[in-house]
Amino acid sequence: MRDDLGAEVRLSRPVGRVVSLVPSLTEAIARSCPGSLVAVTEWCTHPADLEVERVRGTKNPNVRRIVELAPDLVVCNQEENRRIDVDRLRAAGIPVWVTRIRTLDEAFDSLARLFEIALGVGRPAWLDEAERAWRVPAPKPLRDAVIPIWRNPWMVVGADTFTADLAGRLGLRLVHADRPERYPQLSEDEVRAGVELAVLPDEPYVFTADDGPDAFPGIPVALVEGRSLTWYGPSLVTARATLTDQLAGAFVS
Repeated sequence: MRDDLGAEVRLSRPVGRVVSLVPSLTEAIARSCPGSLVAVTEWCTHPADLEVERVRGTKNPNVRRIVELAPDLVVCNQEENRRIDVDRLRAAGIPVWVTRIRTLDEAFDSLARLFEIALGVGRPAWLDEAERAWRVPAPKPLRDAVIPIWRNPWMVVGADTFTADLAGRLGLRLVHADRPERYPQLSEDEVRAGVELAVLPDEPYVFTADDGPDAFPGIPVALVEGRSLTWYGPSLVTARATLTDQLAGAFVS
């Protein structure tokens, strides 16, 4: 078997003990393979009642503890996790499946492969629901938008990212997508130049009505659920409707 990056992954069946180092994949696995997760990261907040061991964060997982847990499989993501941690786990004899997701279509394909090939449990029904939810063409005309993910310094969503692809399907054109960086760092003036709509998610930076809109005077601002905008998993079933409603509720501060 080969993961999304083409690395060979040798697995025994059934895959009964799983460690997930990706919050959105944690939610997906908990939904589709209940009881299989033995450890996740501290950032894995969904489902809220998931009671398993925490092995630090996505960028600094406790590799030694993961090895001690002897999982059948560790699930990672190319963007969210570090190559050095993947290499250390594999060197210790732990099978690691790395996903690569930079578009919505890649998310659908990657999730199908994860469940059908790696976990061997078949395609989950919620994945078909999510695909149906996103088949509708994007509204026209597109609005020039910015999606900050951090403040002080300002960092925004750029091209070649899952969130940028999702935004395009919501009728948004990212004004900074012409920059070479996937997450450009901008000055206060740059972040609002040419922007018709500022979309402020509640993660990873927690933008609120009191923190964020003040940087965009006279520009409509939409406060949105970060999970719907950045996670790939069961949240995709409702993400389009949720985000469309939140974008329609944009206000001028």
